[in-house]
Amino acid sequence: MTNTEVVLNFIQAWNNMDWAAVEDAFTEDVVYHNIPMEPIHGKAAAAAVGPAMGPREVDWQTLHIAENGNVVLTERIDNFIMSNGKGLSIPVMGTFEIEEGKIKAWRDYFDLATFTSQMA
Repeated sequence: MTNTEVVLNFIQAWNNMDWAAVEDAFTEDVVYHNIPMEPIHGKAAAAAVGPAMGPREVDWQTLHIAENGNVVLTERIDNFIMSNGKGLSIPVMGTFEIEEGKIKAWRDYFDLATFTSQMA
């Protein structure tokens, strides 16, 4: 499996809200960093992000994807319908570092104000 396929499978796991598959995609020592926020360390903590958000639906649309060695870059629109029915749509640039077929580092770059204004 290519590194691009690892990331595309991970995105599909999010879209399916398959939290076990999301967790399985990570190395034990993964670092997940939403750049406007503090990083999250470890597989269990990173995997807990999706369920903690409480989405009713997830639809991440991959606009562009590029692979260079063990790094995969994505340009996405991350769409969510939250449990209260409110919709969120966040433009995101993501960086994934892959090690032995697993995500070792995941950084998402987005505008926090765009996120928080839609959460209000």
